[in-house]
Amino acid sequence: MAFFFADIPPAGPTPDPVRRAVVDLGSNSVRLVVFEGNGRNPVPIFNEKAVLRLGRGMQSSGRLNDEGMAQALMVMNRYAAIAHAMRADPFEVLATAAVRDAVNGPEFVALLQARLPGVPITILSGEQEAALSAAGLLCGIPDADGLLADIGGGSLELVRLVNGHHTHARTLRLGVLRLAERAGGDTARARAIAEADLAGEAWLGECAGRDLYAVGGAWRALARIHLAQTNYPLALLHHYTISREEARDLTGLVAAAPRRQLEKLPGMPRRRVDDLPFAAVVLRRLLRVTGARRVVFSANGLREGWYMQHVPQAQRDIDPLLAAGHDYARRFARDLTLPPALMAWTEPLFPGETREARRHRETACWMSDIGSRDHPEYRAEQAFLRILRQPGIGLDHHARAFLGLTLALRYEAEPDAAFLRPTAALLTPEAIRRATILGVALRLAYTLSAGTTQLLSGTRLVPGHRLTLQLSEGSGVFAGESVTRRLDMLAQALGLDATTALQAA
Repeated sequence: MAFFFADIPPAGPTPDPVRRAVVDLGSNSVRLVVFEGNGRNPVPIFNEKAVLRLGRGMQSSGRLNDEGMAQALMVMNRYAAIAHAMRADPFEVLATAAVRDAVNGPEFVALLQARLPGVPITILSGEQEAALSAAGLLCGIPDADGLLADIGGGSLELVRLVNGHHTHARTLRLGVLRLAERAGGDTARARAIAEADLAGEAWLGECAGRDLYAVGGAWRALARIHLAQTNYPLALLHHYTISREEARDLTGLVAAAPRRQLEKLPGMPRRRVDDLPFAAVVLRRLLRVTGARRVVFSANGLREGWYMQHVPQAQRDIDPLLAAGHDYARRFARDLTLPPALMAWTEPLFPGETREARRHRETACWMSDIGSRDHPEYRAEQAFLRILRQPGIGLDHHARAFLGLTLALRYEAEPDAAFLRPTAALLTPEAIRRATILGVALRLAYTLSAGTTQLLSGTRLVPGHRLTLQLSEGSGVFAGESVTRRLDMLAQALGLDATTALQAA
């Protein structure tokens, strides 16, 4: 039969997605981020940075750099056009340390406002900048406990975090550009300046034994170097965590190395060669003053904090890990009533699990149908890589590896498959065992139920001296060859023998 384009019905109107755009106008760089959606985990669909060094020379002149201002005006025209084309509303510009401290800051803002009529331009105080940075960090790590340190070109924001709430906040003149100028380019003098500035903050001692959350491009560049040095299996900076000793070794190397040696370091960003020794000096001094046990690098900060201001409170209160699971279920699942049923169905397999382990299991249940639309030959690998490398903020590296391994096994990946190798470095043997049990159990559940809650309700797992699969008579579920094989695999993972039992309806 002939097919004509006229036979295709016209598409109906598609509602515009919710989009918001923010410009972070800093001392060193300016960045536009466009977020899409209204969910708990910010989804950036556009992210562009321009290095303008607006605050260069301000320590001596007190003024914004003329060349940087001229470039900023051109870049802001571009960013306004992008935000408008993407129908972002609201669209706002946030100016930080350089603009608020410069004598010609108000003059520059007036020039910007003339170029961008109707666009809100906010000069953040140090306290406002710290609060937004804290909100952005807590967006991804809601129970953060320790010290948030957000370094920019002009300032360092410090925020004390106590179980997800911020208390003390302080802004210091220890941004990488400003510190380099204060020290005359001498890292030894920079150490003395940083020590003197931090000495007046006695409250930093409250962070002993807790985490130091490092926010800002200069510190993420340090993390990138460490990733390359250690051949870490996951090239994601967000949630990358190193011990106090590793951080001291890294910062000691970067702060003391001559420029030629720095340029040869693996992972060294060329644009950061001049800044990184001063970023390393500040981080090393903070480790000494706080006694922090680990450094946790975060890609979240001021921009994500701004985004969270526009998200309904009910969404903000959701666990970001579970929110990521819900997002995946809405995109891929065929039956949104099944994940809670899977959670109850797998419960007997994990007696005495911790709160954290339960969160991971629940998220895996919500994500368990993400391969439903993929080619059968590639579902396991696609599910694994989709979770391991997704841009979402709610998953730390352990969670990514656990969920990825679980879902790969749910789709019958071979445990020794080459693409699963990163999990050996990211998970403990106990976590691998749990992921194996959960992945095989989910595979059995989908085989029994065909992905439907009604069929699953006719089955039950009862572990004991052996693993018993109970089937309700007349429920439409039966123990065929594939069910028996997958039940045996689950029993083997648990170290048990398997049997089935038919129950009267």
